Order: sequence, then C-alpha cells, then structure tokens
Amino acid sequence: MLPPAFDPGLYRETHRIASTRLRGYDYGQSGIYFITICTQDRQPAFGTMEVPGNDWDAAFVRPTPLGQRVLAGWDSIPVFAPFATPEAFVLMPDHVHGLLVFEKHEPAGLPLAYQNQFGPQRANLASVVRGFKSGITTYARHQALPFQWQARYHDRIVRSADELIRIRHYIATNPSRWQHEWDNGEGLYR
Repeated sequence: MLPPAFDPGLYRETHRIASTRLRGYDYGQSGIYFITICTQDRQPAFGTMEVPGNDWDAAFVRPTPLGQRVLAGWDSIPVFAPFATPEAFVLMPDHVHGLLVFEKHEPAGLPLAYQNQFGPQRANLASVVRGFKSGITTYARHQALPFQWQARYHDRIVRSADELIRIRHYIATNPSRWQHEWDNGEGLYR
C-alpha cells in the first residue's frame, strides 16, 4: 500500500498548478516564440528608465551591470542552443521581452504526432529559457548581487506574419509605455 503522500486522489488536482503550455504542441520544433521573463517580485534589477527631455517616445532603460549581462546573455543564446536565433529584444527594469527563432533541419512533410512526456527536456523552449536564466543567475551570484527570477515565464507561439509584426512593434515600443503600465498589476506584458 502506498503512503498517503503518494495517493493520486488525495488532493483531486486542487493544488496542481496548471500548465500554461499549449497542449499537444512540440516546443522543440522550428518556429518563432515570444517570451516574457520577469524578476522575482518585479524587482527593478536590470536598470532604470531614462526619459530624455520628458519625451516618452524616446524612453530607454539604462542598464545596471546585471542588465548589461542580460543583454549579453540574450545574444549568446546560440552558443548553447545553436538552433535558436535571438531576434527582437527589450530590456526593462524588471522584465525582458524577446523573440526566439528556432530553425531545425527537420524532414519535410507533416509534423510528427507529439505527446507530452515526462523526462529530460533539451533542445526545446524550456531548455533555452532555463539556460538563459541560469547564466544570469550564476553571474549575479558570482558578483554577490541579490537577484532572483520569477519561477515561470510566459510564452506565445507566433502564428502569423501579422502577429510577428505586432509583437516586434510591441517589443520595440515597450519603454515608451512604461509610464502608463509599470504598475498596472496585469502581470505579463508590461
């Protein structure tokens, strides 16, 4: 008999955190992924907003040393994930937005049926994000900087050319919206 801690009916799925991933989608296949990663408790660890001449259209983030490492870390993603090309990216005081393009040389034809499986995760979006976050965390620890990432991240599979254009615009103009959105409580897309 299994101890109560292993009883699958014990909590009846009431304390389970629902996955935010698209069910049945292979996050290791070629495609474009829009990701947002936040700092723990939205701490402004990456920099400060600069607004030249009080012109929010010209706003940008002046990066801290940790923010500079985030910028370099984003650019170095292909070193550990050669199938992933970083594209549009913006550093904000407490989060980052970016596009990752996965280009894998897969056989032509219909994609193979995919089934979520428990096991090692490599060469997929989760492993790329984990590697990026890990590099930044390691740097912060070596520099004795108090820093933590939020445990999860938000992703969106880019599904069309029009959506890609809108996301690129959203990323590029993110600093100009900071004055209106920095404390909106909505969470993911500021």
